[in-house]
Amino acid sequence: MTIGLIISFGVLFIAVVFGIYIYDRFGKTRLAQASLEAARIIEESKREASNHIKSAEISAKENWYQEKMKFERETAAKRKEMEKAEKRQSEKEMVFERREHLIVDREKEFINKEHDLQNKERIIHAKSERLDQMIGEQNEALQKIANLSKDEAMNMLKRNLEAEARHEAAVMINQIKEEAKTKAENAAREITLQVIQRCATSHTAETAISVVSIPSDEMKGRIIGREGRNIRSFENLTGVEVIIDDTPETISLSCFDPIRREVARLAMEKLIIDGRIHPSRIEEVIKDSRTELDQVVKNTGEEVILEMGIIGVSPELVMYLGKMKYRTSYGQNLLQHSKEVAALSALLAQELQLNPSLARRAGLLHDLGKVADGNVEGSHAHAGAEIAKKHGENDIVINAIGAHHEEIAPTSSYAVIVEIADSISGSRPGARRETIEAYIKRLNTLEEIASSFDGVERVFAIQAGREVRVMVQPDKISDIEAENLAQEIARRIEKETQYPGQIKITLIREKRVVEMAK
Repeated sequence: MTIGLIISFGVLFIAVVFGIYIYDRFGKTRLAQASLEAARIIEESKREASNHIKSAEISAKENWYQEKMKFERETAAKRKEMEKAEKRQSEKEMVFERREHLIVDREKEFINKEHDLQNKERIIHAKSERLDQMIGEQNEALQKIANLSKDEAMNMLKRNLEAEARHEAAVMINQIKEEAKTKAENAAREITLQVIQRCATSHTAETAISVVSIPSDEMKGRIIGREGRNIRSFENLTGVEVIIDDTPETISLSCFDPIRREVARLAMEKLIIDGRIHPSRIEEVIKDSRTELDQVVKNTGEEVILEMGIIGVSPELVMYLGKMKYRTSYGQNLLQHSKEVAALSALLAQELQLNPSLARRAGLLHDLGKVADGNVEGSHAHAGAEIAKKHGENDIVINAIGAHHEEIAPTSSYAVIVEIADSISGSRPGARRETIEAYIKRLNTLEEIASSFDGVERVFAIQAGREVRVMVQPDKISDIEAENLAQEIARRIEKETQYPGQIKITLIREKRVVEMAK
């Protein structure tokens, strides 16, 4: 029994120990599972929190973007409103300026009318005094007549009638003379205008238009290009108007500047021969033509120097002499005029036993100022003297150039000789016509006025001065400023020049971007 109890207690002990062992192993497994579950829950919580954070960020960004777009739309709308307000303000200012000008003009009219009224009042007052005087004289005459006999009164009446008749006859004769004089002046003016029109039209055409032959009329379409882009590019780069009409196998180039027109002629002939006509090729050919013309100008100047037998002339003055080939002075070719003055000066100096070479040199260079650029101010005589001085000419030559129009005092006999030779060359029969000179001067004035504004890059007066084409720098002039600039140029031209009809101001603003792929 004792052994049975011992065995029972041993089995019980073993069962208890085994139960504790099993419980311990089961608890650890559950604890591990609980730990894994907790880690999983934590990880899910983190993911959910991260998702919530991301969705919150996306929602915040969407709200920010919507607010930004809303702000930009509101800003753009306000900007447009401000631009419209500025435009309205500018229009109001222009209206106010016009009204101010009208008010000033009306004030002037009122002042003139007031002066007229005052003059009329003075005249009426003087006539009233004269009338009173005449009444007094008539009363005195009546008193005298009352004491005269019949024959004496008749003789006095005859004398008065005769005096009045003579006075009326004299007044009538003066009126007839004035009417005849007025009619004669009007008739002479009409005849003169008709003669000028008949003479000036052909002369201006000869000196302002170059004709270029083309192989066929099909070439006209290629010169014009798609939607006119080729002809526009050519005109903008050269400042020369291209006239394409129904004349077979011919186009015309019109420009008052002979050098511009010659560059355009050379470029057009090259493009026609080459056959590749598009804006980039046009720009390349025009650049080459300018270089070629510079060489022609240089060669012309050197030929003139050799022909005249003059040595020691600077290369810059040689270029000026070459440019004279493409200039006119009162319808007379400037280079031919200068050569003529040089020859006459040499002959006069030889007759006076002076140095003919020095006189010939002064005569040849006397009109340098007429081909000077716009950087030299003053008359062409002053400009020519400055150019000659700058390039190391003799003091006698410089004085002869500056004094050939009596703007400065001559310091030598050579200045007087050049002045006389210039007068002989200009006044000989058929030497000059003034119509083309006035025409070119007017177009130069139009270009100078438009070029004086800031932001203007190039200016070309075309269509015989009926249009001024202005190219502006796009980085300096905006679209809105371009409209105002065109109006300012038009007002300035109206104020400072006189011209028939209307002048069209065409302002061009374009931006070119060129990048090289390597």
